[in-house]
Amino acid sequence: MSSISIRQLHKRYGDTEVIRGVDVDIAEGEFVALVGPSGCGKSTLLRIIAGLESVTDGDILLGGESINDLAPKDRNIAMVFQNYALYPHMTIAQNLGFSLQLNGVSKAEIAVRVNDVAQSLGLTALLERLPRQLSGGQRQRVAMGRAIVRQPQAFLFDEPLSNLDASLRVRMRTEIKALHQRLRTTTIYVTHDQVEAMTMADRIVVLRDGLIEQVGTPLELYDAPRNAFVAGFIGSPSMNFIPGRLDLNDGPHVMTDDGLRFPLTAQPNAIHGSRVIYGARPEHFVLDATGRGLSAEVVVVEPTGSETQIAVRLAGQDVITAFRERIDARPGDQIHLLPHGDRAHLFDADSGIRLN
Repeated sequence: MSSISIRQLHKRYGDTEVIRGVDVDIAEGEFVALVGPSGCGKSTLLRIIAGLESVTDGDILLGGESINDLAPKDRNIAMVFQNYALYPHMTIAQNLGFSLQLNGVSKAEIAVRVNDVAQSLGLTALLERLPRQLSGGQRQRVAMGRAIVRQPQAFLFDEPLSNLDASLRVRMRTEIKALHQRLRTTTIYVTHDQVEAMTMADRIVVLRDGLIEQVGTPLELYDAPRNAFVAGFIGSPSMNFIPGRLDLNDGPHVMTDDGLRFPLTAQPNAIHGSRVIYGARPEHFVLDATGRGLSAEVVVVEPTGSETQIAVRLAGQDVITAFRERIDARPGDQIHLLPHGDRAHLFDADSGIRLN
């Protein structure tokens, strides 16, 4: 395994620039997730690292050595695709060993490595089957096994779980994380699902429009997002944003246009009267039984068993709240909410930059 460094990377298709100066270092053995909205450049970046797309400007370093001019087969990087990309006419054993065969590995060595990988991934009983005879989860394990058997310096995953149903995604998520903990191979994982990124990655790279917005551990991005974009992208359900003006009289707070007061504990880096956005995560509200909290109209109640999510209308905004207890509420009811001032996030209304 090796480190991967990306230096001032640019990628253009004609006049369209899709990667615009990306810089990031991925340590040896680290699991890094690339996340961002559709079209942000995350899959393009992965394909550039794999050698499936050329570099317009900048450098890709593997173990400190530039691989810009190396063909994909010479990079010793294994990629797992969204659609599995298995050979339909080959058995599972043949699929697993095909890359080794192309590289001139002996039949005896191929058999040993294929059997070892099949055993570790629970594929031994499936080796003589064809891909069409396997379930989606089994095919995904074969795709992973085909990458593992090469013993590469790095793994690249391109949204590998997006074709699976919800319960299977959770199980495969656990399997991929356990696999990484066992092999400790440098891994870059592209996903549009930020829950996958939060639960699997050592660090997350958040991309937007071909630029990096923030890099950090999952909890760093969750607790201290650099801007409103990252704050809204990381977390499920996503953060609520309520516009207003900063009021520093009688303790810092945000006053909405309709006169509602949202508390802040820390003094923000902004002047009195600034247009700001108050950010509150759904779990950072408490119900106020005394009736002194912010009055909100219940729109939708979604009990999940472990928690109750309630969509409300508050300060002219659609706001999602989440409570660990079970709440007896119905659409049209009025409830009273208290935001946690010490958990609140404050952003500049124009730039979206974090202010506290």
